[in-house]
This record gives sequence, C-alpha cells and structure tokens, in this order.
Amino acid sequence: MGKLFTLAAAAACLFAGTSAVAQAQAQTQQPATIDGKPNLNGIWQTMNGANWNLEPHSAVASPDERVDRAVGAWGAVPASLGVVQGGTIPYRPEILEQRNTRRAEGKDPEKACYLPGIPRATYMGLPFQIIQGGGDILMAYEYASANRVINIGEVEIPPIDTWMGTSYGKWEGNTLVVTTLAQNGESWLDRAGNFVAPTTTVVERFTPMGPNHIDYQVTFDDPELYTRPWTIKMPLYRRMEENAQLLEFKCVPFAEMYLYGDLYETMDDEAKARLGVQK
Repeated sequence: MGKLFTLAAAAACLFAGTSAVAQAQAQTQQPATIDGKPNLNGIWQTMNGANWNLEPHSAVASPDERVDRAVGAWGAVPASLGVVQGGTIPYRPEILEQRNTRRAEGKDPEKACYLPGIPRATYMGLPFQIIQGGGDILMAYEYASANRVINIGEVEIPPIDTWMGTSYGKWEGNTLVVTTLAQNGESWLDRAGNFVAPTTTVVERFTPMGPNHIDYQVTFDDPELYTRPWTIKMPLYRRMEENAQLLEFKCVPFAEMYLYGDLYETMDDEAKARLGVQK
C-alpha cells in the first residue's frame, strides 16, 4: 500500500503542475542506470500519425461531415506511412467487418474523453512521463490525467477488466518488457476503429537508443481477433526544453456536449444559463 501511495502521490504532483526535471540536464544530473537498469526517467512524446490510423493512409477529409463544414481543413486527417510492421493488421475476416463498422460509425471513445487504453496512451501526440525508481514504474499521461503502474514481477491474472488494463514488467537486458492484460475492450487503438479485446495480450518493449530516444515496439496477440501476432514500431523522443512538464488536459468538460447535447436541447433557457450553455 505504501508503494502505491508513493506512486500516486508522485502522479498528483505532476498534475498539480510541478515542473519536471530539466530534460536538457538529465544526461549529466541523472545516473545513466538505476540498479543496473537503463534510466528511462523523463518526459517523452511521439511524432507520427498513429493516433489517426495505425495502418498507412492518405490524407482525407474528416469522417464527420459536420466537422468539415465547421472547421474546414482543421478536421482533415493527415497522411501517414503507418507504424504496423508489414503494413496491415491481420484481422480475422469477421473481425475486420467489425472494425469497418466501428470506423463507419465514428464513435471513438476519445471523443468522450474515456481513458485511451494501452498502447494508445503512448502515441496520442501528447507527452507522457516515466517515473522510475528501483522497483515498480509509474507512467503518467497528459491526456485525461491517465496513469498506470508497471508492476515489476511475474505476470499474474488480473482480478478485473479495466480501461487501462493491468501491466506487469520485467527487464530483458536493457529492454523494459511490459505485458498488459485485461483491458475492457471498449477503447480503440486509433481513430480509425482498430481495437483490442479483453482477451488480447499486449506486450510493449522499451529499448533506449541513446539518452534522448527510445525504440518502442508493441506486439498484439489474440487468436480470437487476429490470424497471427502483429507488431507496431516507433521511436519515442525526449522533450528537451528546460521547463518541460505535463500540463492538465482534463477533457471531460469538452466532451459534455458530445455526450449530452441532446439533453441540453430539451432544457429551458434558465437551465442552460445555469450550466453556461449557449442558446
């Protein structure tokens, strides 16, 4: 309990706006290793189009025509070479139909500010922080103040399915290997409808490529969804500015009209005024 309390307190300090250790000084002020393992402490971020679609895709208009009318090119999807090794996710035929239905419906849980799941939390385009001591590791994400504890030790059977699953870690040489189980199956892997299920095993590999880059690979294994295991690969980049820190992006207030807009339409003007809803 004390260990988890310490990690939770660290996360609370981050989201209170506490400045992170200056990234540019990290290499000289922090040890290169902790208990003989690579020191991954720092604020990291991806630079790719994975959050739009893990697979290669051309630039296209927003899937939601209302967005195009409202904001024009702001809602467009930029092109990407993709991050899936081999290019295509090997869905079973009937599961591919489910993915295509999700894509057409466009009900990405990110719109509603639900927790993003693993590994999507890593490549949403917002920074995240690794807090590493000598035991369990905390990863804190700017999006929705999400966080997770990497339990260093043997993989166990989680007691319950959750949005972020339960993560177990071990070191293989200089690589941190994290196995995540028991995600609830409600989260998407990207805005294109790709997804995992509660039965999916997600294995992440964090391998330092130097002081400021991490090779990040994730393998998905689930015979109920895919014809074979498949992998995504991308670099993680250290944020180098001296005042690098996680800021708050508590997106719930921005999702209220998406979730409850139909209810607001039935309110009278006085009720809308109390809630600050524009007429």
